[in-house]
Amino acid sequence: MKSTSPPFAHDQAACTGVLLANLGTPDAPTPDALRRYLAEFLWDARVVEIPRLPWWLILHGAILRLRPARSARKYRLIWTPEGSPLLAIGQRQQTAIAKALAQRCAGPVQVALGMRYGNPSIKSALAQLREAGARRLLVLPLYPQYSATTTASTFDAVTAELRSWRWLPELRFIAHYHDEPGYLDALAESVRAARSERPGERLLFSFHGLPKRNLLAGDPYHCHCQKTARLVAERLELRPEQWAIAFQSRFGRAEWLRPYTSALLADWAKAGVKSADVVCPGFAADCLETLEEIAIENRQVFLDGGGERYRYIPALNDAPDHIAFLADLIARHAAGWPESSAVYDAALDEAERAARLDRARALGAAT
Repeated sequence: MKSTSPPFAHDQAACTGVLLANLGTPDAPTPDALRRYLAEFLWDARVVEIPRLPWWLILHGAILRLRPARSARKYRLIWTPEGSPLLAIGQRQQTAIAKALAQRCAGPVQVALGMRYGNPSIKSALAQLREAGARRLLVLPLYPQYSATTTASTFDAVTAELRSWRWLPELRFIAHYHDEPGYLDALAESVRAARSERPGERLLFSFHGLPKRNLLAGDPYHCHCQKTARLVAERLELRPEQWAIAFQSRFGRAEWLRPYTSALLADWAKAGVKSADVVCPGFAADCLETLEEIAIENRQVFLDGGGERYRYIPALNDAPDHIAFLADLIARHAAGWPESSAVYDAALDEAERAARLDRARALGAAT
């Protein structure tokens, strides 16, 4: 493949580039914007593992005709003056993580935010890092629990874009952090703080669902979710009858991971549980699936079934302990790279750039 890299600056300073990646968001809460977003999202073969021709007919024959309008109505319920909650929170995370890394890394580190679907795209985020001189690239998909549908799809997008780079950066990729102590501690503290007054009778850990066939094919996501919830429950010293795990956002007719969140909440209410707290540990930032599906739709399910008090515990978002953990995770995975070391020789780097420029001038490749 022919390189599409911009003209090379022979004296450009090198840096470590960090790509924060999340799922994505439509540009606006409108049917047209949702149609573009869903067409990109649902055409990903990592997301929908159905033969392409029949799936294309289903996607364009029915789903993209009906679903955009329904989804747009839901997005309008959560849209903010800053725009999409996921994007606004992601930008705050980017800024905060960059600041934290600047304080602990001796050399230059650039942080960019890219969405797997929609804008800002992974392609644009990588271009930003390339223009900044990233010779070392660390990718952090903001999915604590690994799944081929999310984490591996991010890897696909990153490597597809890197195919067009002439000078490939050193590449490191964080595949998951579902059992990292810092992540678990931040989750437990957020739940503890939310439940400090009048805790619900039950705590539900609600994770995004996957088709059951993904688990049977070897995807470790289900196991990662179970471990995350168990370790947080242990930190909170909850008894087994005080908490449960369920899976939300089911799509299509196939069987998905069970129990389903809405069904379990309805069962709790029917059984006489009067108060429930729900946390979504798989989401690093609040989005449609938490703010509308969990905080609005499933609240109504529980209350309509006879429940009396329902609390959604927000995602970790840009909470200080979450940012501190993510910065630490990045720094640990970047260990050994010049910019992350305790001592960074800026003068040596400048001398090397000057020598490179002189060689380029001698060859007529620079002025």
